[in-house]
Amino acid sequence: MNIHPAIPLHEGTNEDHGVRARWNKLAAWLTRIVSHDVLALASRLGIAAIFFMSGRTKVEGFLTLTDGAYALFRTEYKLPLIPPEIAAHLAAYAEHLFPVLLVLGLFTRLSALALLGMTLVIEIFVYPDAWPTHLSWAALLLYLAGRGGGTLALDRPLGIA
Repeated sequence: MNIHPAIPLHEGTNEDHGVRARWNKLAAWLTRIVSHDVLALASRLGIAAIFFMSGRTKVEGFLTLTDGAYALFRTEYKLPLIPPEIAAHLAAYAEHLFPVLLVLGLFTRLSALALLGMTLVIEIFVYPDAWPTHLSWAALLLYLAGRGGGTLALDRPLGIA
């Protein structure tokens, strides 16, 4: 019911219809171009780079942990129940293995879930105030865990869901 009869409920000018129609045409085109496969590839590469680069800061050469990595896990990255020396190794290995698997699109869902677990540990125990960053990581990882790596992933030809 229109309580203001002088103001129409819907102003359907030709200009409004033309802008709306052009916008909807653009949205349909974007839907075709930015497919799941493109989103999955971008998500895999983006989140893999974040974790891989973090892993590289903890090692010298081929997975030899630095003294600084051990020190970080003793002081800043303290985790309950896990000794710092073990936590440092687990983090360094995970930050190298799972990003490589994501780039390849191999065991994409498993890798995304593993990195999501790391993200939750970091958020809860290490940097709780960094939730905006961790939420953006979680969004990418949840997308990959839920939808998989797409056709541009090794999961597809190997028949891994």
